[in-house]
Amino acid sequence: MKFGPVPVGEALGAVLAHSVKLKDRKLRKGATLTPAHLAALAEAGETEVVVARLEPGDVHENEAAAHLAEALVPDPQAAGLRLTTAFTGRVNLIAETPGVALPDTARLVRLNRINPMITLATVPAFRQMHAGDMVGTVKIISYAVPQDDLARACAAARDGLRMAAPVLRNATLIVTEIPGGAGEKGVPAIGARLEALGLTLDRVTLVPHRTADIARALSEVESDLALILTASATSDPADVAPEALRRAGGTVTRFGMPVDPGNLLFLGALGPRPVIGLPGCARSPALNGADWVLARVICGIAVTAEDIADMGVGGLLKEIPTRPQPRRG
Repeated sequence: MKFGPVPVGEALGAVLAHSVKLKDRKLRKGATLTPAHLAALAEAGETEVVVARLEPGDVHENEAAAHLAEALVPDPQAAGLRLTTAFTGRVNLIAETPGVALPDTARLVRLNRINPMITLATVPAFRQMHAGDMVGTVKIISYAVPQDDLARACAAARDGLRMAAPVLRNATLIVTEIPGGAGEKGVPAIGARLEALGLTLDRVTLVPHRTADIARALSEVESDLALILTASATSDPADVAPEALRRAGGTVTRFGMPVDPGNLLFLGALGPRPVIGLPGCARSPALNGADWVLARVICGIAVTAEDIADMGVGGLLKEIPTRPQPRRG
C-alpha cells in the first residue's frame, strides 16, 4: 500500500486518509474517491489530498477484518458469538449467551505478532460475560494489509475465540446461622449472580452453624450445584463447613484462594455435584474471587487447586468498604 499526498486530479480510486470539509458537507476519511468526489474537492479549492493506494496483493481493511473474524469464529453459533459487519476495518465479536470467554491465548498472541496493522483485542480469559457484551474486536489499523500477512494471521487465529455457556441449571444455597449473625442478608446478591448466568436458585436452606446440620442439608440437595454461606467465616480446612462436606461423603478440592476479596472460599464435590463454600464477601454484589470460580463451574469448566492458585496474579480486586477488616487500618 502506498500512503501520502497526491494531487486531487490523480486521486481517483484511492482511499481518502483524512476527512475534508467541503462547502455543504464533510467528505469522510476512508471513502474511495470517485469522479464526483474529485470534482467536489476541486470546487472547494483543494489541490492535494492524503490518500492510501492499494497495490497488487493488498486487502482492503473491511475485507481483511471480515476474513480474520471469520477465521477466529468459523462457526458463530457453536462459539456462542455474533460477528458484526465490518466497518472502518473493525469487526466486533459479541456474546450471544451469558457465560465465560475462552480466548486461546497462545494463538491470539501469535496473531498479534504477525503485522502491527492486524490486531485483535479480547477480554481476559475466563471473564464472565452477559449476552450482548463485546468479547473481542478485530481492528485493521491501516487502510489495507498484505494478503500474505492476512493469511498468516487467519491461520494463527483459527478457532481462537469462543464462549463457554452455562451447563448447570439450578442451585441450592445452604446458609448457616449463629446468634446475631447475618442470616439471609446475602441471599439476594447470590441469587442475582446465579440469574446472570441463567440459573435458578431453587432453595435456600437455613441451618445451625454446626457440622452435622450442614452435612445433613448437603445430603438433601437435589439441585445441580450446592452453595454454602456460613455465618462465621471459614478459617481452616477442618472448619465446620469443609468438614461437613467430608462428613456427607464429599471431597474438598481446595480451601483458600489468593484473590482478595474472596480468600475464604472452598471448592469441592459431593458425587457429581459441585459444592462451593462462599466467602463472606459474596454477600455483596461487588466482584470477588467467588465470582471467578462460580462462573467457571457453572459453565462446566474444570477448576483445579492449581487453577485457583494461579488466580493470584490479577487477584487483587477492589476493596469492599463494608468488610469488618479492610486492608488499611
